[in-house]
Amino acid sequence: MRSSPDRLTTPAPATPLSRASSGRIPRRWLPALRGAWLVCALLLLANMAASIPAYYQTVSAVCALPNQVDCSTDLGQLAATSALTLTQWGLSLSAYAACFVALNVLVSLLPWGIGLLLFWRKSDEWMGLFVALFLILLGANGVGNSLSGLWAPTPPSPLFSVLLTANSAAQWIGLGAFLLTFPTGRLAPRWSWIILLFWIAAFLQPSMQSLSSTDQTARTLRGVVYLLETVVIFGGALLVIVYRYRRVFDATQRQQTKWVVYAAVAWFIVYAVGSTLSSVLPARSPYQVFAPALTLLLPAAILYLGLGFSILRYRLWDIDTVINRTLVYGTLTAVLSLAYVGSILLARGLTQTFTQPQLGDSPLVIAGSTLLIVALFNPLRRRIQTFIDRRFYRRKYDAGKVLAAFTTTLRTEVDLTSLSEHLVHAVEETMQPTRISLWLRRDQDRRDQTPS
Repeated sequence: MRSSPDRLTTPAPATPLSRASSGRIPRRWLPALRGAWLVCALLLLANMAASIPAYYQTVSAVCALPNQVDCSTDLGQLAATSALTLTQWGLSLSAYAACFVALNVLVSLLPWGIGLLLFWRKSDEWMGLFVALFLILLGANGVGNSLSGLWAPTPPSPLFSVLLTANSAAQWIGLGAFLLTFPTGRLAPRWSWIILLFWIAAFLQPSMQSLSSTDQTARTLRGVVYLLETVVIFGGALLVIVYRYRRVFDATQRQQTKWVVYAAVAWFIVYAVGSTLSSVLPARSPYQVFAPALTLLLPAAILYLGLGFSILRYRLWDIDTVINRTLVYGTLTAVLSLAYVGSILLARGLTQTFTQPQLGDSPLVIAGSTLLIVALFNPLRRRIQTFIDRRFYRRKYDAGKVLAAFTTTLRTEVDLTSLSEHLVHAVEETMQPTRISLWLRRDQDRRDQTPS
């Protein structure tokens, strides 16, 4: 059987960033650029190390803001009620601060490690050097900029204020440049530089900030401008990414983009769910103690790991499986949670209506709901898996059905002509070649080629 497939391609082993697409740095500039990168890395590392003690003092203090969510999602501080819960557990606020700061530093070291590895392997390319600098910028400022210049006195000196502003500008503009050029290292389409100009203008425009916040018209106008900026910046970047994915990227670059998008979506979902739970649950809930780690550190760790997988191209072809499993088990968890809560509420309502009210809180109700969830797990998982495969992975789903049917035919079919037709049909449906032919060797040919 010979075929010439035109749709299935096997990706060649690739280095973290393509030399052909990134562009080599001229040798005469390479020592100066590497030296500048190392100086920036050392300054950022010194700022990070000097900010750790000050950040510990901040986290070890009780949050003074009226809204606990602001403290949890920005700094990781605990409210007075959460600090009291820690005391009831036999823990001190200083121990919590030490653990939280240590976790923050560990998560911040993830982009540092990726950036240093990228600098070691690809510092002779523009894209490699840029992404390495962008990653250490993210890591050196801590999660949520929690380790950015905290050691400086208040108010800081004019020079230090300029450096902090430059640091923030480098992060923001670097994020825009990363989204618009990764992983090829060039702007495509050509008009995408306009989107990058909007990213720069969004950081540099100070005019709307000078408007009085007490003026209702000024606040409305500032809100409208901010909304338009957000739509143009992030909507334009998303439009460019979609265009590049469909028109510019090859198979490997598409897989890299999937990793970045997957990490960004996972970061947003975890952050949104954690922040929502912090706002909904009561202040005395034990969740409020873990809320800072779940809303600040966990989403950042997911994002950094996704970027690392994408940049270093580690097992890129597993991303489709990861996305598939995430869709299946995420949907399964949501449906089972709703079924569990609904069954408990329904059982309590029925028992309180037809029997004694106190039976609604009986452990039998919870045990019965748990058994119901266990019984529903496998059937529901199979149905969700089938639905997602048919909806989002139609080609693989159809190929799997064809192969399963052909396997069944092999066990029952004895006619060689019919079996050949089934084989050709299975190859056409699964591999989709441009042309296909099947050659069968006769027994006489086999005997002639067999050595005596």
